[in-house]
Amino acid sequence: MKKVLGEIQDGTFAAAWIAENEAGQPNFKKMREAGRDHQVEQVGARLRAAMPFLNPVEVVAGQPQASAQNKD
Repeated sequence: MKKVLGEIQDGTFAAAWIAENEAGQPNFKKMREAGRDHQVEQVGARLRAAMPFLNPVEVVAGQPQASAQNKD
């Protein structure tokens, strides 16, 4: 935690984030895909689908969450 805080405070994190965005976000997209494919996300989707009283929202890869639509 101290290392990360230090990188935030000294500007290292911001510089890396700006460079990542200028490069087209290759690492960010890779991490997002890995998270989407994680087993906990797959199980969570099946569980939410089995509970219609939750009125689950289906999020599609590449679609902003703010525009996600309810299945109903």
